[in-house]
Amino acid sequence: MKPKLIVNTNRIIAALIKDSFSRNLLYHLEADFLGVGFSKKEVNKYKDYIIKKAKITEQEFENLLEKICSRIIFIDEELLKLYREEAKNIMLHIDPGDVVFIAAALAAGADIWSDDPHFTKQKKIKVWRTAELSNLL
Repeated sequence: MKPKLIVNTNRIIAALIKDSFSRNLLYHLEADFLGVGFSKKEVNKYKDYIIKKAKITEQEFENLLEKICSRIIFIDEELLKLYREEAKNIMLHIDPGDVVFIAAALAAGADIWSDDPHFTKQKKIKVWRTAELSNLL
């Protein structure tokens, strides 16, 4: 059975910056990749940084982002609201900024793909690190 994964924003940014395991996983792993609209806003907030770090043009950035996002199904914000309180109870004391990812995982019945160690401080949602997922390729 293929995994259902909420893609943390850091994995999208990593895939944009470098042709890495993260990009390879997004392109080739048999998985249902899910995301939150917040990630698109966050990526665009760091657009100039990503372009500079990746040494790519703005058009290359846009093309790459479009290709990556085509592999991700973005969850409706209204659905996330239904799980926000439960997600707050899980993540508020750990990292309030990541409540949305927990809410998405709860809404979709999915795991989370992130290399941020604070996600592992909660025990409700399974968290996959990039290295673990690369073993599934």
